[in-house]
Amino acid sequence: MTRELTPDLCIIGGGSAGLAIAAGAQQMGADCVLIERNKMGGDCLNYGCVPSKALLAAGRSAQLEKLARQYGVQYGAPTIDFQGVHDHVHGVIAGIAPHDSVERFEGLGVTVLTEHARFADARTVEAGDARVRARRFVIATGSGPMVPPIPGLDQVPYLTNETVFELTERPEHLIVVGGGPIGSEMSQAFANLGSRVSLVDMARVLPNDDPEAAEVVRGQLRADGVEIHEQVKVAGVAKGADGGVEVTLADADGERTVAGSHILVAAGRRTNLDGLNLEAAGIEHAKGKLTVDDRLRTTNKRVFAAGDAAGSYQFTHAAAYHAGVIIKNALFRLPAKADHSALPWVTYTHPELAHVGLSEAKAREQHGDSIRVLQAPFADNDRARTERRTDGFVKAITTAKGQVLGCTIVGESAGELIYPWILAVQQKQKVGPLAQMIAPYPTLGEASKGAAGQFYTPKLFSERTRRIVRFLAKLG
Repeated sequence: MTRELTPDLCIIGGGSAGLAIAAGAQQMGADCVLIERNKMGGDCLNYGCVPSKALLAAGRSAQLEKLARQYGVQYGAPTIDFQGVHDHVHGVIAGIAPHDSVERFEGLGVTVLTEHARFADARTVEAGDARVRARRFVIATGSGPMVPPIPGLDQVPYLTNETVFELTERPEHLIVVGGGPIGSEMSQAFANLGSRVSLVDMARVLPNDDPEAAEVVRGQLRADGVEIHEQVKVAGVAKGADGGVEVTLADADGERTVAGSHILVAAGRRTNLDGLNLEAAGIEHAKGKLTVDDRLRTTNKRVFAAGDAAGSYQFTHAAAYHAGVIIKNALFRLPAKADHSALPWVTYTHPELAHVGLSEAKAREQHGDSIRVLQAPFADNDRARTERRTDGFVKAITTAKGQVLGCTIVGESAGELIYPWILAVQQKQKVGPLAQMIAPYPTLGEASKGAAGQFYTPKLFSERTRRIVRFLAKLG
């Protein structure tokens, strides 16, 4: 028999966005139905942020012996048990999974349906034997790996972020297609764990980041042994003679072949919209993306979109932010709007690359040459020098009057160091408080204070200042 459910809110997707909305709304007194056809926790827990950072940690630990030599400490090269690495990654996932589980959410009072969801009409979703007629709906179906139409790719076994963490044996030679954050992180992790790695991209590594900062990461990837092939087209993929794969690359100089044991496709993401029957609900979408307004409403105003399903900001922290915006709109009828101008992102290579606000190039487009570029290298930071972690810099962009427009940090712990700059961009603050703060010594955070202080350097050490000092000196 068909079950008729009439909750306040029906959320389709049990990933980061859906779980945050369901937990928050239910605890605020709303009656919620959550529908998830696959794994609770979504991409972040099972295939993305959690396992990738666990693998990066394993790879980084394998390189500690090299770092120790710089400190005058020597011990034997590590022995890598890749089955043990696999178990570490999945142990981390298992440790977090209860927080995202069906049992936890049912304990909160949420009705969880482990079924495929599809719209029957503008106000009804069907899932298994249930018909859900909710006051509001949220599409939080996340995204999956995009597999480009490379000739021959469908004829060979290939990995994506959804399968690469199942490996229990180390790839001899991993070919990574895509030089974005996922491709760069996985290239470094596997190289550090002893695989030969070839990284291929049709543009350049980390194309959406500050070129100067991306060059620092690129240099470290090469130092870790990653072979980088940029501005090349993947013309074809074929089975190798030894059971591996052969990838044909093409550029202005012609074609060449790279032979490897495995291929990882990390060439972008696509929104998971298949089978939702969006047309029945009057929900428009184009090129695989939902049409949403600044309140995260679809063209059916009863239906919101959150997380990866809401657009191009495919970050777990964006999903959490969207949850707050949607709860304000759906539960409290407040016209809250999503503002992504202070949305940060971090690539967790070593060194890390973090960014918030406008890049130098975007700032010049919007404000011309009146902007100020403030930069402090980690090579001038005493803490970085004591730890031999001097690659990288803090680069802040301000208006001529000192308002912080954006910041890029590449270096040790960049993802942690970006915090005060996020606040400055979000609150439209001037650079003064950062320059005047008392920073503990020696810390990496002093680099941010140093960059901020550069805004005042030209005036502070100007001829006018020297004249004032000389004049005051004459007064005794």
